[in-house]
Amino acid sequence: MASLFLTLAVITTGLYAGFLLTFLIAVMPGLAALPDDGFTAAMRRFNEKVPGPVFLVVFLGVIAFPAVALVAGRDAWAWPPLAAALVCTVGSHLVTIAGNIPLNKALAVSESLAEAGAAGTAGEGGDSAARTAFEARWNIFHQIRTALSLTAFVLLTVAAN
Repeated sequence: MASLFLTLAVITTGLYAGFLLTFLIAVMPGLAALPDDGFTAAMRRFNEKVPGPVFLVVFLGVIAFPAVALVAGRDAWAWPPLAAALVCTVGSHLVTIAGNIPLNKALAVSESLAEAGAAGTAGEGGDSAARTAFEARWNIFHQIRTALSLTAFVLLTVAAN
C-alpha cells in the first residue's frame, strides 16, 4: 500500500512541480513583456482559472499522498527523503497560501475597484500600480515554491527507488 501512495506522490508532485516550473520559465517571462494592462488582465484570468477541480486534486495530493506513504511505512532508508519531501511540499503550500494567494486577491480587488470607477484606479495608472504591487513580490514567492516543489519531486523519486 505504501508503494501505491508513494507512486501517486511522485506523479502528483511531478505534475505540480512541472506546472510551477512552466510558469517560472515560460509564462511569467512571456507576461513580463506585456504592457501593464495586458499583464494584469492575464494574471487575473489565470488566477480565476487555476484553482479548478483538477488543480485542487493535484494541490492536495502533493501533501496527502506522501503523508499516507510515510504513515503506511516504507523501507527505513526511504523514510528520510520521504519525510523531507513532505516538509518541502508543506513549505511550498505555506508560501502559496501566505504569499501568492494574498497577492492574487489584491490584484483581483484592484480590478474590481477599477471597474467601479474608484478614483486613481482606472486606466494605465491603475494597472501600473497594480502590477508594481504584484509582480516582483509574486515572482519571488513563486521562485521559492517552485524550488521547494522541485526538491520534493527529486526526494520522492529517491524514496521510490
